[in-house]
Amino acid sequence: MGRRALRFLLLSFLAPWATIALRPALRALGSLHLPTNPTSLPAVAKNYSVLYFQQKVDHFGFNTVKTFNQRYLVADKYWKKNGGSILFYTGNEGDIIWFCNNTGFMWDVAEELKAMLVFAEHRYYGESLPFGDSSFKDSRHLNFLTSEQALADFAELIKHLKRTIPGAENQPVIAIGGSYGGMLAAWFRMKYPHMVVGALAASAPIWQFEDLVPCGVFMKIVTTDFRKSGPYCSESIHRSWDAINRLSSTGSGLQWLSEALHLCSPLTSEDIQHLKDWISETWVNLAMVDYPYASNFLQPLPAWPIKVVCQYLKNPNVSDLLLLQNIFQALNVYYNYSGQAKCLNISETATGSLGTLGWSYQACTEVVMPFCTNGVDDMFEPHSWNLKEFSDDCFQQWGVRPRPFWITTMYGGKNISSHTNIVFSNGELDPWSGGGVTKDITDTLVAVTISEGAHHLDLRAKNALDPTSVLLARSLEVRHMKNWIRDFYDNTGKRH
Repeated sequence: MGRRALRFLLLSFLAPWATIALRPALRALGSLHLPTNPTSLPAVAKNYSVLYFQQKVDHFGFNTVKTFNQRYLVADKYWKKNGGSILFYTGNEGDIIWFCNNTGFMWDVAEELKAMLVFAEHRYYGESLPFGDSSFKDSRHLNFLTSEQALADFAELIKHLKRTIPGAENQPVIAIGGSYGGMLAAWFRMKYPHMVVGALAASAPIWQFEDLVPCGVFMKIVTTDFRKSGPYCSESIHRSWDAINRLSSTGSGLQWLSEALHLCSPLTSEDIQHLKDWISETWVNLAMVDYPYASNFLQPLPAWPIKVVCQYLKNPNVSDLLLLQNIFQALNVYYNYSGQAKCLNISETATGSLGTLGWSYQACTEVVMPFCTNGVDDMFEPHSWNLKEFSDDCFQQWGVRPRPFWITTMYGGKNISSHTNIVFSNGELDPWSGGGVTKDITDTLVAVTISEGAHHLDLRAKNALDPTSVLLARSLEVRHMKNWIRDFYDNTGKRH
C-alpha cells in the first residue's frame, strides 16, 4: 500500500482533498465544512465580533513561555445578562469563520436560550497558528497540535470570557460541536465538567478507534446509502472497479477512459489507483452531504444527491464501456451539477488549506481511526487495515509514529458512564454514525438518532425541507440544553 495506504486512512474530517496522498475514508469526517475552494465561503456573513486571546503554546510544560493568538468570534445580539447562557462552539480542523457561518442551529436557538454565541478556533487552523507561517515547516513545531492542548485552550478562553465580560461570570456554558468538533465537545465535558454544564456532540465518532467498532462499518454505511437510493446502484459501483481494471490494461483502453470520464489530463497506468481512490472518495462525500435540500458545501448539489446519482446507475449488467459512461454521468452530478466544469480533475487538491496539513498530522499521531473494506459487505475494492504500513507512511511524511491506543486511554473509549450531560446526535445516513454513540448510555448520556440525517444535519440552519426526524432531534437537543441551564441556576441559587 505505501502512500496509497495513507490516502485511505487519513481522510481529513474536513478537507475533501488532501495535500498528501491520502485514501478515501478518513478525510471525510469534516469534509462537510471546508470547501474545496477556500474562496467559496458563504457570501452572507453572520453578525459577530472577531477577537483574539493570547494562549500558551504548551499548557502542560513549564520550560517554555511562548504564546500565540487564538482567534474567536462572539455574537451577543440575543444574550441576556440575567438568566442567559453561553453556547461555546469547540472549533475543529478548519477556519472558524466557516464553522460559524455553517452552524445555523446555534444562531436559530440563540434568542430562545438568551445565549451569547462563542466560536473558538482550533490551534493550528485558520489564523490560530502557534508558530505563524512556519507552524508546519518543522515537525517539532507540531508537537503541540493535540486534542488535549486544544481543550486546554478552550478552558482558558472560557475563563477569560467570564473574567472580562460583565454579566458572564455566573452563567452556564454549553459546548457544541460537530464531527471532530463534536468529539471535542464531548471530551471537553468529560475533562472539564466544571467549565461546561453539558455538551451537544453532533456526528461525533468517539468510538472509531482501536477495535471499538468494526473497521468496515464506515464504508458499509456508505454502501447502504447507495443501495437504498436506487435499484442496482451499489451493484453498478461495485462492478465498476473491475471494469476500470480491464479497460486500463491497454493503451487504447486508457485513452478511452480518459475521454469517457472527461478527465482534464490523460491517464497513465500509474494513475489508475489514484483514479479509483478519487471515485471512491466521491461516493463517500456524497454519503456525507446527502441532504434533503440543495446545498453548496463540497460542491453545488441537488436535494438528495445520491438519488440523482443513482438514476444513472440502474443496470450493472451492461458492457464495461456503457458502465463507465454511466459512472461518468454519476460523477458529473457531484463535480459539474452547475454545468461550469469543462473537464474533471482527479488531481484536484486544497493546497491553500492549512487544515489539510494539520489534520494529516493529527491522524498520524493520536486520532488513529482504523478503516477497511472487504468488497462483500460494501461496494468497494478490498483494503485491509495495516497499522505497520500506516505507521511507516506517517513516519515518512512527518517523522512521527501513531499512538493508536492513546485516545481511548485519554478519553475512556466505551467506559464513559461516569460522565453526565452529553447529547450524542447521529444521522443514520452519515457513515460516521458507525463510530458514534447511537444508544443511550445513562439518563444523562443520551443518543439522538436522525433517520433521514446525513453528517450533522441537525447543526445546519433550519430549512423548509427539513425532515421530521431532524426537527424532532433539534427539539430534543434544545430541551436538554434548557434543563442544563435550569439546573445550573437552581443549584447556584441565581434566579432567571
